[in-house]
Amino acid sequence: MLLGPLLVLLLLGGAAPASAHAALNSTDPGDGAVLQRAPGHVTLTFSESVGLRDDSFRVLDPGGHRVRTGDADRADGRSDTARVDLPAELGEGTYTVAWRVVSADSHPISGAFTFSVGRPSTTTAPVDTGPSEDPLTATLNKVARYLSYLAAALLIGIAAFVALCRPPDVSALRRPLVAGWWTLLGATLALLLLRAPYEAGTGPADALDAGALADTLTTRPGVLLLARLALLAPVALFLLRMGREDRHRQPRPVAAAVGAVLALALALTWAAAEHAAAGIQVPLAVTSFVVHLLATAVWLGGLVALLVTLRAAPDAATVARFSRIAFVSVTVLVVTGVYQSWRGLGSWQALTGTTYGGLLLAKVALVTVLLAAAAVSRRWTAALAATRTPVRQRERERAPEPVPAGGPPAPPPDSAEPEPSAPDDDLSTAADALRRGLRRSVLAEAVVAAVVLVVTTVLTSTLPGRAADEAARAVPAGGVLPASVTTIPFEVGGSGRGTVQITLDPGRTGDNAVQAVVFGPDGALAAVPELRLSFTLPDKDVGPIDARLVDRGGYWSTNTLTLPLPGTWTMRTTIRVSEIDQVSEERRIRIER
Repeated sequence: MLLGPLLVLLLLGGAAPASAHAALNSTDPGDGAVLQRAPGHVTLTFSESVGLRDDSFRVLDPGGHRVRTGDADRADGRSDTARVDLPAELGEGTYTVAWRVVSADSHPISGAFTFSVGRPSTTTAPVDTGPSEDPLTATLNKVARYLSYLAAALLIGIAAFVALCRPPDVSALRRPLVAGWWTLLGATLALLLLRAPYEAGTGPADALDAGALADTLTTRPGVLLLARLALLAPVALFLLRMGREDRHRQPRPVAAAVGAVLALALALTWAAAEHAAAGIQVPLAVTSFVVHLLATAVWLGGLVALLVTLRAAPDAATVARFSRIAFVSVTVLVVTGVYQSWRGLGSWQALTGTTYGGLLLAKVALVTVLLAAAAVSRRWTAALAATRTPVRQRERERAPEPVPAGGPPAPPPDSAEPEPSAPDDDLSTAADALRRGLRRSVLAEAVVAAVVLVVTTVLTSTLPGRAADEAARAVPAGGVLPASVTTIPFEVGGSGRGTVQITLDPGRTGDNAVQAVVFGPDGALAAVPELRLSFTLPDKDVGPIDARLVDRGGYWSTNTLTLPLPGTWTMRTTIRVSEIDQVSEERRIRIER
């Protein structure tokens, strides 16, 4: 049952691109900006809180040499920003800033952008930010995450099954409980060791770096993994105590409360490190995630316990109790799942237009199949309960009469033991057939549930639709898009020639910031009395839209240009170099959604 989902997880993990979970909203200086004076620092602003690393910033000068900077810190104490101080004096030319941070849901993101001091360089320093995740490390991380989810479901679900369904014999359930505990221990240790190379985007061999591991233990993900490891000790004691109490048939409400607290604490170690910990409505989202995870564990772990119980000591009363508990779990899963889907998607378009939406549709389809299998199991359960009643009635009818004090009366001479009635044999055969059918349907449920857990694991490592929409409207994290920077040469009669560089930030539909810089024939910054910019979309008969540029003392800009539709726009630039001399140039630029 586990081999197939693990193979699927390996394929999905190896094929999936690196996922960014926080969107870069803005940079200061802006991407591609040309500044008259060197800035004192570089500031990044994200859509959610991020964690900083020792190598969060690398600033390269025009020659490709690394600039000595200060330590990365926050801007105005805000957790959604990253800032680094620059040297007092930077020379003229184009500088490249490569950055790497960890988003609030524990996934690393990286990118690069450029800015220029005085005038742009003819060439810029090449920089390779590399993938946000090393493919092998990311795959191993996903496998460990999947195994940790599965192990938690076994531990919590089987313990809940014992406490709530009260099977007559729990000896067969001890082996999966022990397997779940050791699996969770191993998976958590693997996640802790892989944390440093996962954040750094390096290979799994770096997991042996003691210094990197020590740094990991001071981060929020590292602390949460340590907390999970610490909780496994009382969980082991609780499981031992639960086994002893079951043997003596002395269940205690205090023990049940302790188990519930331990399950809640374990679930919180996931909730505080996943999508629920970032974005909107964090307290409600964390609560929903915890309830969703516990309901999943009660259902999935309970299915495994039910399978084992049906094979070892089938009992119709236990099956009926689990059927009722499973119905409640499904109801909770639907309610919390709808909320989490709305929170993650943000729009109906994201359901079909993002990877997150596609995975969510796949999960909904699998859950639909799972519910169909569960409905079949409920029908088998009802049929099994119907056969159980007449069997009990016959057992009561065949129960021996009380024996008198003087001993039983002597049987008549011609009496003989009655043969078992044929209806009893028929009922027993029917009950066995129903149990076999129930085992098959529950096995189908467990297999589909394991695959659902695979999709859930990949889903937690995928950029949510709401964040993808924010990222699409934010500054591109890997550099300037081809359409966002346009250089236009111009010539005005006898007044000379020059170029104007126009930057659209982010160069997509919606609100855009515009920056225009004029350079003279010698390539130096040039001041002009007027610069106008307008945009027209001929195919849709939109425009002209005036950018309304404002002279900022050396360059022209605006933050209020709105391009409502995607398409090939005509950008018209008018440069006035004197009271009587001006020239207009047009360029076609592509604006994406």
